[in-house]
Amino acid sequence: MSSTSIRSHLSYHLARAHRQLHADLEARLQKEGASVEQWRVLEVLADRQGRAMGELAEEVLMNHPALTKLADRMVASGLVHRVADPQDQRRVLLHATARGAAMQARLRRLVAEHDRHVERLFGGSKTAALKALLEDLAEGPRVLQEP
Repeated sequence: MSSTSIRSHLSYHLARAHRQLHADLEARLQKEGASVEQWRVLEVLADRQGRAMGELAEEVLMNHPALTKLADRMVASGLVHRVADPQDQRRVLLHATARGAAMQARLRRLVAEHDRHVERLFGGSKTAALKALLEDLAEGPRVLQEP
């Protein structure tokens, strides 16, 4: 039997922290009838530039098939709509509707409230340091590539 505990692994702690933060944020967003993934989509689309599905999938941290299903549901509920790309008619861009933009504004306030709550719990300097470390980890060399 291995003496190494799962709790000794960084990836475990990252996953555990993500799970807790995601669940807390999801509970807040459910008050508006939205999911974390819907908030991410609406937040990215808030710049009114529209996004192709592949680009959007990467930005909102979803795989393409899951994003397609989510987009279909969001189209059906009037939050987003699809438009042919004026630069390339073969591509389709996703845009927020007025209803989606209004929801995004409400969700942005809830997410900001959630962020402030986390910052109150851990302090501004720890929260800023954590963001910086996580950004370095995400933007740095691929951690899963073999040397």
